Amino acid sequence: MAEVAQPLLDGPIPGMSMTAELGGRPWQSPPQYKTVDDAVEYYLSRMSSEEFSEQLIDVMEMGIPLTTIANTIQMASVMEGKHTVDVGMLVIPLLVEMMMLIGDSADIKYDDGLAEVKDNKTSEAVLDNVRRKLKEQLSSPKEKVTETEEKEEQVEEPSGLMARRI
Repeated sequence: MAEVAQPLLDGPIPGMSMTAELGGRPWQSPPQYKTVDDAVEYYLSRMSSEEFSEQLIDVMEMGIPLTTIANTIQMASVMEGKHTVDVGMLVIPLLVEMMMLIGDSADIKYDDGLAEVKDNKTSEAVLDNVRRKLKEQLSSPKEKVTETEEKEEQVEEPSGLMARRI
């Protein structure tokens, strides 16, 4: 016998996130670390722990780019009220360098996320398509007009009680 799906009645009410008092969320309060230097010291102490290094090495072995990891770490700290978004963006290169140091000391291969895409076939194909379409438009504007006129002639007029002309 198939179970009947019960409605979820314990979920959040729409608009509930907008009912918190001003300053009630960590990111609405003044940051704990106001300068880049303070934030770097915070991250150095956090990243130098053995637990963090082990977890980071596991994530690096999965092939996740270091830039993605660094962005996730700094954004979580912004949401916790540790520092502002602009300080976080300025700290990202330092986070990547520290993670590269941890990866090098563990002798593992990692994706730093800094290399440019070496396969330019996709961008070249897009540029070729744009060039071809521009040439078609510039070389035969009269043909385009006749094609649109033919399409307009083929459109059937709607009929019926509720029909409306376009």
